[in-house]
Amino acid sequence: MNNILIWIISFFAIAGVIIRPFKITEAVYAISGAALLLLFQLITLSDAFSGVSKGLDVYLFLTGMMLLAETAREEKLFDWLAAHATSQAKGSSGRLFLLIYLVGVVVTTFLSNDATAVVLTPAVAAAVKAAKVEKPLPYLLICAFIANAASFVLPISNPANLVIYGTHMPSLMHWLSLYLIPSIFAISVTYFMLRFSQRGCFKQKIRTEIDLPELGQGGKTALIGICGTAAVLLAASALNIELGLPTLITGIVTSAIVLTRARKNPVNVIKGISWAVLPLVAGLFIIVEALNKTGVTQELSALLNDAIARSETAAVWLSGIVTAVACNLMNNLPAGLIAGSVLQSAHTPDMVKSAVLIGVDLGPNLSITGSLATILWLVALRREGQEVSAWTFLKLGSLIMSTALIAAILSLWI
Repeated sequence: MNNILIWIISFFAIAGVIIRPFKITEAVYAISGAALLLLFQLITLSDAFSGVSKGLDVYLFLTGMMLLAETAREEKLFDWLAAHATSQAKGSSGRLFLLIYLVGVVVTTFLSNDATAVVLTPAVAAAVKAAKVEKPLPYLLICAFIANAASFVLPISNPANLVIYGTHMPSLMHWLSLYLIPSIFAISVTYFMLRFSQRGCFKQKIRTEIDLPELGQGGKTALIGICGTAAVLLAASALNIELGLPTLITGIVTSAIVLTRARKNPVNVIKGISWAVLPLVAGLFIIVEALNKTGVTQELSALLNDAIARSETAAVWLSGIVTAVACNLMNNLPAGLIAGSVLQSAHTPDMVKSAVLIGVDLGPNLSITGSLATILWLVALRREGQEVSAWTFLKLGSLIMSTALIAAILSLWI
């Protein structure tokens, strides 16, 4: 009976996060679900604390990244980048589309998919505003789709990568041998499918005469901080060090230097950060901890071992596709946590692990709340006065994600 109640509460909590009824922030539903699990004594306080503590590295990472992004935003770094990007487009909407996509690949690869949602979205919004684009959404969609499509180029490209492998993270060179080719396929197919679906936007005229503002000292410091963060994260990944604390430290140091030199009040930066993301993640970790109590990990491990015994090729396709769909039913963070537990308890070949990771990283391109990065993108989008419906994203995602997923899994045999 308790197991059934855990599944019911978890279902409604995750559904609330995905559907967001009454336009209430996603965190409310995740925290409410966690609170109900505790209230009905379906999970103990110590187990809930254990679940929350498992997300420590994610909280530190997100805090550092959001602090860095808000500092850069305050110092008009995004406006400066936007003006130069628009100028380089030379009046071509297609060239602007490609330029934004390539920048998204770089940011996701070296700063993570969450950084693309938090850092790049405001920059793109500023760019299309500077170019006086009538319909900016096609360009903003790039930030959501590339955040997931390029999120397995490196281990640091997505915090979910760390969850899948746990303490058995491959070396950087081994990682590249496994995921570089699938990443190239995922990034390329996503680009062409997204460009094809948004081809109507290329009829728009964009402004060619752009006033190029000067970047102030604070903006330059913020830019150095972002580049420094990328270098630190790459080094941490190569040394197999958790990414959260280095990200938080670089974010705090960069923000402190910028605010001190500009003699600005830090309250504006602190108030601008979307703190609700942290309790959202914590609530999801508690829900996953409760779901693990139902024995779901053991059952999935047995099913996976049976599928591998029957046919490894079929197991690769099945695990990748099922994981991708599951991410959209329950968000890729809890799905990744469960998948990581299953892989670590089952005797799983490398190719099956790779298919699962691709499903966790690329699968969320199907729905609007499939990944934490897309939720962060939605938050950034609302701040810019833009909205996209769940149905609009689903129609687009079903075409783009399914095509890219098939291509990426096929490339595992290359």
